[in-house]
Amino acid sequence: CPYRSATDICTAKFGCANRENPSDNSAKPICAHDGTLDFRTAWETKPESYARTKEKIAQVKEQSEQARADKRAGMEGGQVQFANLFDLADDRGLRLASSCGRYGDCHECIVAISQGAEALAPRTEAEAFLAENYRLACQAEIMDDSVEVTFEPLIRAPRILEGQLAKDVDLVPAIERHGDEVRRDGEKIDRYRGQIYGLAIDLGTTTVAANLFDLETGICIATAAFENPQRFGGSDIMHRISYDGGPHHGELNKSIINALNREIEVLCETFGFNRRVIYEIVVAGNSTMRDMFFKGDVQPIGQRPYKSPIELAVLAGERDSTALSAPARQLGLRAHPKCLVHGLPLIASHVGGDAAASLLALDIDPDCMDVTMLVDMGTNTEIILAGRGRFMVASCPAGPAFEGGLVRYGMASYDGAIEAVREDGEHYQYDTIGKAPPLGLCGSGLIDILAVLRRSGRMNEKGALAREKGQRNTEIVIVPDHGITISGQDISHLAQAKAASNAGQTILMSRFGVGVDDISRLYLAGGFASHVDVDNAMQIGLLAPVDPSRVVKAGNTSLQGASEALLNTDRRRHLENLVRRAEHVELESEANFFDIFVEACFFKPMAAKQGKNA
Repeated sequence: CPYRSATDICTAKFGCANRENPSDNSAKPICAHDGTLDFRTAWETKPESYARTKEKIAQVKEQSEQARADKRAGMEGGQVQFANLFDLADDRGLRLASSCGRYGDCHECIVAISQGAEALAPRTEAEAFLAENYRLACQAEIMDDSVEVTFEPLIRAPRILEGQLAKDVDLVPAIERHGDEVRRDGEKIDRYRGQIYGLAIDLGTTTVAANLFDLETGICIATAAFENPQRFGGSDIMHRISYDGGPHHGELNKSIINALNREIEVLCETFGFNRRVIYEIVVAGNSTMRDMFFKGDVQPIGQRPYKSPIELAVLAGERDSTALSAPARQLGLRAHPKCLVHGLPLIASHVGGDAAASLLALDIDPDCMDVTMLVDMGTNTEIILAGRGRFMVASCPAGPAFEGGLVRYGMASYDGAIEAVREDGEHYQYDTIGKAPPLGLCGSGLIDILAVLRRSGRMNEKGALAREKGQRNTEIVIVPDHGITISGQDISHLAQAKAASNAGQTILMSRFGVGVDDISRLYLAGGFASHVDVDNAMQIGLLAPVDPSRVVKAGNTSLQGASEALLNTDRRRHLENLVRRAEHVELESEANFFDIFVEACFFKPMAAKQGKNA
């Protein structure tokens, strides 16, 4: 609204249904609107004037649509049934996001074209920031109905992790109610509106998840998850850093802020509350995702020494913490005007706030005599070893192969993804998420098929497919009826992704001076790891061969840790002290790193002993 100031103060000189007067009458009126673009219905002083404005807008829209129809009619092929991909999505019942009225301003309706791109008109100016097969659905005009166009939105709802660690967390929030007042650190920030809510967010490279909490009771009201819409800038961290350093700087930040605002809006509608009762937000994410979220410069993270400017400032003595804090309105998030957003501290280099959050979730204690290992598998895999007075961390750029990228029929964990594969003679049995028809293979399914191929001898330990009928085999058919296969090129990408995690575990255990028998507990974190067949993962060398009885699938520890930091400020301070003790191991600095990585590309179990005395 043009009458709404940067601090949410209403400056309009006429009546508005969204204006909210403070109870003490001493402050200026507040705009309590939810921030969407259609604010006109609230202007009630001159309804007849509003009616005329509405009629004019309708006329302009009709003229615009007619002009576009005339343009299409004059082209070869004549009229088409749908104007653009957004209209086609409406017809197919596919929900796309848009807060700009489908005029190309919000950049929320990005879709990935998988077939039929030749039937679309060239990119418009509004789509200049997109590359490859990405389009704005509202701008991608359909010029030829005879070609089938298939596409999918960048923002989809993945499977939300079940079975997170059950923990009782003492409620010590930063926001408290005192009578009719809402206070932060003893200072009044609002009058009590019936609820005091907070958000904990796990900002993953592939998936974003959030918990909505009642800060008066500590009860989690809802959990939401969606695919990170920044995928158009690249499927991994390094590509997104490069994209953000180019001519379209800021688009990645805009896309994630818009997506979160949309989730907040959905939560408000679903649970019947106003966004202004969200007073505190805690964000956990890797170094790049977190700094980009806070509008920081992420270019230094992509080049040696691979450190955030925030971490460099701490090392230079210019800051005392790598944690960040900023007003929600400064970041563009729709919450209370005085809501603060806290970014959990980074540990070192690419080992960011998501790994730090896991320390809270798992209660990892470096001073414990038992040795604990955490492997958070993802696009960027983090590994933590702690115990016996030591605390080591490392990051492994595994890439997106196990999360749907670089593999022809790879996909994330959505309905229709094959999540488990078993041998059945010459055929394969499989299970799909949601028991839906198979669409592709997610991470756990890819691990299973690799293990099955090794056991059957159809793939050797180098990843080469066995010859069939005297000819070299280039791919294996997994689901004949749906044409789902895995090729030698797919296996090569998976080998490199596996090798990054393998090498990280190998080097960290060697530096720590322990073997697999010394590890009392191996935690597997993240959505991918939560559904992995551990035996299969160990057989292909993805995981250290720890006794399976010591392996715990811990769920989304990043979201769990962010939730604890939201609910308990003492835990937040404890985490600040804990990350300062970390010893960061730069894997590529190891003299024999290349040899270890090459060996790790083989599909065979890791060596059981990695210690200095091995």
